[in-house]
Amino acid sequence: MAEIIQRDGTWTFDGETLRLVPGHDKNVSLLRKTLGELTLPLAALTGIAFEQGKKTGRLRLRLRDGADPLLQATGGKLADSSDPYQLTVEADRHGVAEYMVDEVRNALHLEQVPAEGSDSYLLPGPPVPLQVAAGDATVSFDGERVRLEWNWKTEEAKAAAGTRTIALADVAAVEWQPAIGLENGYLRFSVRNSPTKAPPKYDPNSVELWGFKKDPLMALVAAAVQARLPHPAAKALPAPGGAPAEISGAAPPAAAAEDDHDALLRRLRELGELHQSGVLTDEEFTAAKQAVLKRM
Repeated sequence: MAEIIQRDGTWTFDGETLRLVPGHDKNVSLLRKTLGELTLPLAALTGIAFEQGKKTGRLRLRLRDGADPLLQATGGKLADSSDPYQLTVEADRHGVAEYMVDEVRNALHLEQVPAEGSDSYLLPGPPVPLQVAAGDATVSFDGERVRLEWNWKTEEAKAAAGTRTIALADVAAVEWQPAIGLENGYLRFSVRNSPTKAPPKYDPNSVELWGFKKDPLMALVAAAVQARLPHPAAKALPAPGGAPAEISGAAPPAAAAEDDHDALLRRLRELGELHQSGVLTDEEFTAAKQAVLKRM
C-alpha cells in the first residue's frame, strides 16, 4: 500500500484502486470539494507522474481516453486547480510521491493495463440529484431530466420562454466551456430535433457563464449527464439482416469525420502541452503522437 497525505488531499493506493480524497485547505477548489472522494480502478489509469518543483511538487494522473465522464465532458479544459487528478506535494514529501509513482507504475505494468482508450466509462460520474446555480441559470439534473431555471441576469428574449425542461432521451450531447479572458463560457445541451446556432446568451438550451467562482460546478452537471449518454466509442449494434443499426442522433458520416479530425487535432495539442509540462517523457510523447497521426 502507498499513501500520501497533504493539505491538498490524500491519495491512497492498495494495488487495485486509487482513492482520492480532497483536502480541507482553503486553497482546495470548490469543484474538488463538491465532487468529494473518488475511487479509481487501476484499469482507468494509463500513467502517473511526479513533477518536482523548487518548493512544491505535483502528482498527476493520466486517465485512459473515454474512462471518465468528467474529462469527456470538459475536454481537457479544467484548470489545474479544479483538476481532481492532480495533487500538490510539499517539499518534505517528495520521496513519498516518488514511491507512489513507482507503486502505481509497477501495478500498471504487472496488470498489463492497456494504454488505448476505453469504450465504456470506468467511473460513474457525479451522483444525482444535482443542482448548481451559476451564470444566468440554476441547473438541476435528477438522472432523467435537466431543468434550467433562469435568473434576473438572463437575457430577456431567452428568459421569456420560461423554465426549460429537457428529457435525457432528447439530449444528443453536452458541452462545458470555461470563461477565458473576455470570452464568456457556457454549459450547452445539444437537443435532438431542436438545433440552434444561437450564442449561449440567447440559446434556451445553454447557460452563459461569466468566470465566477461557481462556474466550474457546471462541469459536474455536464459530467453527470455525460455519464448517462451513450459512450462516444460505443459501436452500433447490427440490425436484423446484418446491416449496422443507425444510432439515433448520430452525425452524418461527413460531419462525423470532421468531428474526428478536430478531436485528433485537440489531442495533438493536449499531448504537446503534457510533453512541455513534463508529464510525458520524450519517448511517450513520440509514441502517442505517432498513434494520433496514424488515425488522421
